[in-house]
Amino acid sequence: MEEFKEYTGKTVEDAITAASVGLGVPSDEIEYSVLEKGSAGGLFGIGSKDAVINARKKQTSYTDKAKNFLDDVFDKMGLTVDLEMFFNDEENSLSINMSGDHMGMLIGKRGATLDSLQYLTNLVVNKGSDDYVRVKLDTEDYRHRREETLANLARNVAYKVRKTRRSVSLEAMNPYERRIIHSALQGEEHITTHSEGEDPYRHVVIEYVRN
Repeated sequence: MEEFKEYTGKTVEDAITAASVGLGVPSDEIEYSVLEKGSAGGLFGIGSKDAVINARKKQTSYTDKAKNFLDDVFDKMGLTVDLEMFFNDEENSLSINMSGDHMGMLIGKRGATLDSLQYLTNLVVNKGSDDYVRVKLDTEDYRHRREETLANLARNVAYKVRKTRRSVSLEAMNPYERRIIHSALQGEEHITTHSEGEDPYRHVVIEYVRN
């Protein structure tokens, strides 16, 4: 979170102007407290004191940043989407569930649109922040359903690999999906997994190994 800094001027208004210039934002985007109101002093300004304020850019919450960004995206897409948000302090993560009509449009092929929207929301939420907050975007329980689908795929392919003793390369997947495959087969007898290739074509290879 950005720290307060001191700014001075002949008057409080002048100090606010100095803070606006120093912070690079309009004055209505500044939050401040007055430390010294300042005084004009006597004849020829003798004994005058500058006004002093503590100021910083207005802080926007993670949920506000995410909501403002997503509402703007959906407005441009002509979609009405309800957002349910939950911030987990222990994990420092923000879970967002979207609901409404045409959610398939926001999921995209194999979750590609959902992943892209999640990536962009992460960038927006963490811009200008010292602490990284992980944003998790979901709709219609897609993430959970996708995990189950991939885990079942992994187990079925592992069965085939054990039977034929031949390696099988799966289709290209993003890092999140590859982790699901690796995790699903961890500890499977006579089975090992590793990733090959470069993104976006990186994929999981399931191999037979003798114990």
